[in-house]
Amino acid sequence: MPQNISLSIKESWKEASSAGTNRFKLVVGSVLIFTIIGLLPYFFKHIEKRNGVVLNDWVLAQIPPHNVSVAIFIFIWVMGLLILYRAIYKPQIYILYVWALIVVTLVRLITISFVVLNPPIGLIPLADPLTGVFYGEAIITKDLFFSGHIATLTLIYLCLEKRNDKILGLISIIIVAGLLMVQHIHYSVDILASPFITYGCFRLVKSLLF
Repeated sequence: MPQNISLSIKESWKEASSAGTNRFKLVVGSVLIFTIIGLLPYFFKHIEKRNGVVLNDWVLAQIPPHNVSVAIFIFIWVMGLLILYRAIYKPQIYILYVWALIVVTLVRLITISFVVLNPPIGLIPLADPLTGVFYGEAIITKDLFFSGHIATLTLIYLCLEKRNDKILGLISIIIVAGLLMVQHIHYSVDILASPFITYGCFRLVKSLLF
């Protein structure tokens, strides 16, 4: 990395952490999200023991199930690396993303707790070695309403600032939504509701903290 770019990044993060409010958001937000991530395996282990209902999803029933795990994670991880790259140069993106992710994750834990569903018929388990740590290295099939994959991509889209980045983010949301349906990972309602709930959480965080 050229020295001038390295200095620019260092100065950006130094400036972001120098103000008391920003330092609080940065430190507390980071601690909270890593704490939540550390507790997620216990939550997912609990919900897998529950018996819920199987929804009659006409749209999903029209789609023959296929394993498209690799394609799903290519899109998710490309977008994850993109926002990480942008956040390195602009710490405010990181701060906004982390706090929005905290709220989205907590809301999702609440909805999953109250909307007790069994997996869709024809589900092909989605196994990703990179994100397996969030699930305690287990196959989780009942974290359904609302879709965490779509929530993640929607949040990335909302936090990105450049026009081309947003176009790529929107395309990724649409494609991954279709691929999740192809693999029968989620019901239609899980996927359709996710962007709207995520947007609501994002706007709440922005209005309260930014």
